[in-house]
Amino acid sequence: MNLETTSWLEIESYLHVSDGIIIPTGSIEQHGPIGLIGTDAICAKEIATSVGKNITALIAPVLSYAPAEFNMAFPGTVSLSPKVFQDMCRDIFDSFIRHGFKHLYILNGHGANLTLLHNAAASFENVHIKIKSWWDFKEVNELRTLFYDDWEGMHATPSEIAITQVNNRILNSPLAELPPEKLSFDYIKAHSGDKHGPPEEHKHSFPDGRVGSHSVLAKRDHGVRLLSAAISAVEKDYLKFLKT
Repeated sequence: MNLETTSWLEIESYLHVSDGIIIPTGSIEQHGPIGLIGTDAICAKEIATSVGKNITALIAPVLSYAPAEFNMAFPGTVSLSPKVFQDMCRDIFDSFIRHGFKHLYILNGHGANLTLLHNAAASFENVHIKIKSWWDFKEVNELRTLFYDDWEGMHATPSEIAITQVNNRILNSPLAELPPEKLSFDYIKAHSGDKHGPPEEHKHSFPDGRVGSHSVLAKRDHGVRLLSAAISAVEKDYLKFLKT
């Protein structure tokens, strides 16, 4: 069930049988030469939508706009300030809670969202809010390692691009053919959660938008398997979460 295509009467009825909702979150930012600008939002939305169909869960509209300042030197990126995003999430959570939802499951697709989502969730008591990124699950990570190993990198990853290729257009660019510079373990650790520098500095360091990710390794059949693994993992995790 998608919230935006239901009526208030249907939501009233739904709340008699479940107090849970899945809220996908992503971003609108460049994803390298062959990645769609909406990649993070697309991944979270498509996984959540399939979960909703499979187990009759209610799915909120994807929160696409998010902080992405480090990518603002690339045309098409839209960035919210951290405070605006955090306050928006708090208001959205509050709206659902006021209607009687007690289990809010946030399915995230953008690393920079995580701290702010946790901050927003910390404002509420006597309600269960769980935040998971689609790549958190063991079965998903096993496939990412199998398909791409060290070339998964940090941004414009082949795994996320492969997922978008399942139901969306597939792009090609000569810029994506050459592998990027591999990232060190220390660099990945220091910059996890999209902790990157100012826009111009970031573009100077990563001029084609990829951050250690060899995007051209993405294949649609990889995306099918990654999507299936993520959907299955989220379904199990969400149903377990509802019992808390």
